[in-house]
Amino acid sequence: MKPESFDPGLTTQFSGELRRAINPDGSFNVHRKGLRLRDTNLYLLLIDTTWPRFFAAVLLIFLAINVLFAFVYLDIGIQYLRGTEPEMSAFLNAFFFSVHTLTTVGYGNVFPAGTMANAVSALEAATGLMVFAVVTGLLYGRFSRPSAKILFSRRALIAPYQDGTSLQFRITNARSNVLMDLEARVLLMTVTRADGQLKRAFFDLSLERRRVYFFPLTWTVVHPIDSESPLSGKTAEELRELEAELLILIKGFDDTFSQNVHQQYSYRHDEILWGAKFEPAFRVDSKGDLVLDVNRVHELKILG
Repeated sequence: MKPESFDPGLTTQFSGELRRAINPDGSFNVHRKGLRLRDTNLYLLLIDTTWPRFFAAVLLIFLAINVLFAFVYLDIGIQYLRGTEPEMSAFLNAFFFSVHTLTTVGYGNVFPAGTMANAVSALEAATGLMVFAVVTGLLYGRFSRPSAKILFSRRALIAPYQDGTSLQFRITNARSNVLMDLEARVLLMTVTRADGQLKRAFFDLSLERRRVYFFPLTWTVVHPIDSESPLSGKTAEELRELEAELLILIKGFDDTFSQNVHQQYSYRHDEILWGAKFEPAFRVDSKGDLVLDVNRVHELKILG
């Protein structure tokens, strides 16, 4: 019986050459265009971005606000800021007064005089309270958001399995938190050309074990290659011609946050090694405890 093909949400027909569907970092190889500015959610952008970009964005916003208020003070007149440093320029005096006001430090060496200067400094102080409240919320959101850090073996293997062969890859938890009730879904994606158009086909691979209850060690996910497998009879050259890619979704329960987490990954045809098996990544020490070496999740042995 021919395995059923379906679309998991990555389209089946397209024109032009495509790279892998899922990047090594787990993100989808999709770039959005035509988004309107009003549809942009700054909170989600700052929550989802990397830490370096997050801190760069916060620093840029902080500097932009202070520069804006510095020019406002200059427009009012630098003479309305009393106690300015004569060795610094008017802009620097206004800028650092803005920093002191926005952060509510208020050293007192420079202070506003007159209605306009006091009104602007009061507005800036209120702005500072709101800005830092938002940044604090973003920091909390980034730290408190549950996420999985599952380490995948660098290679998937075509390895012996019982009386036949199997497709295998190995995963482990790269963090010390407790993950449980893990479930794996593995899809095989192939690309064929029909009538001058490229077409993707997706096949849900059956697994020896689709779920494990506990995940303190490693888990070798195994797809037995039997007569009903879409990999049956396939060679490395055939997988290359089909631009085969394994699409993987791992879901589990994070006991620390009491929430479900997930992570996706993929292996391209050139990342599948034939005729190898994984070496053990854990051992029993002299006290009878299991010791897992996370760095050995990639270790394998080439079969003769």
